[in-house]
Amino acid sequence: MTALAESKRIAVLKGAHFLDFSGWQSDDLYAVLGLAAELKRSRERGEQTPYLQGKTLAMIFDKASTRTRVSFEVGMFELGGHALFLADSATQLGRGEPLADTARVLSRYVHGIVIRTHAHKNVTELAQYAAVPVINGLTDDHHPCQALADLLTIQEQKGRLRGLTLAYVGDGNNMAHSLLQAASLAGMHVRIATPRGYEPQDAVVQQARQWARTAQTEVTVTTDAEAAVRNADVVYTDVWTSMGQEAETAVRLQNFSPYRVDQTLMKAADPAALFLHCLPAHRGEEVTADVIDGPQSVVFDQAENRLHAQKALLVAIMGEA
Repeated sequence: MTALAESKRIAVLKGAHFLDFSGWQSDDLYAVLGLAAELKRSRERGEQTPYLQGKTLAMIFDKASTRTRVSFEVGMFELGGHALFLADSATQLGRGEPLADTARVLSRYVHGIVIRTHAHKNVTELAQYAAVPVINGLTDDHHPCQALADLLTIQEQKGRLRGLTLAYVGDGNNMAHSLLQAASLAGMHVRIATPRGYEPQDAVVQQARQWARTAQTEVTVTTDAEAAVRNADVVYTDVWTSMGQEAETAVRLQNFSPYRVDQTLMKAADPAALFLHCLPAHRGEEVTADVIDGPQSVVFDQAENRLHAQKALLVAIMGEA
């Protein structure tokens, strides 16, 4: 392995679960981001990085996916390992086998487990009984792998994270929670603007504020989208209706319409501000086409970086460092 992959901060994460950013230190985050950048450069040079030779990753998915599934499968292949996709409908989980039993069984076969599901308690239960690292590929409460890729993208584009301001506009959902955690841990200012009644969970906000105090930054939650975006370095949004919320679509379209990211809102941000979206996007709803397809948008760099950030995470928790 490279010197960075063998670093003490990376070694600290070996064998650990990654359910959200709780338990991480700022140095852990920056070490993983550094390794991600290094692995990305290696890939661009055509170098082999078989750090997980002989390792197998089980992937339990009961939510549809493009970026999460493909990036983990390709990442394991490029690291010399193997990814095994397990659709909920094609396993005994679909017939009611307890998660605890599944965790115990899979731990005898594989070296790590990714789960993409609805209830966050399912991920915590799987981790409780698994003898191998469990990675949260998305739940209704958190999407930490996406946030890793987001920070990697911002760092690439801006050259730093500390001291920058990230403004998130829209639903106080899993993406808002993971950005609150990751950005505050990285030493960024975080502003969240949501309609009343759609705020992020208070426990996550308070945790982020505690980390922000350590970094001497600020976490703001408001209903004023323009105030959140004013002079921000990064403007971020997500879909207004997530998977499982389809029955609320009409109400959400009405409640969130003042939070659409358009050129007028972007003009309130810093002139060099980046636009991010975790995708898939609904042009004309949460963001206008001229923004997401415009020069400030880095959404496809962001999507690519899912691969590099997750490769670094896999090496950190499943490698031999």
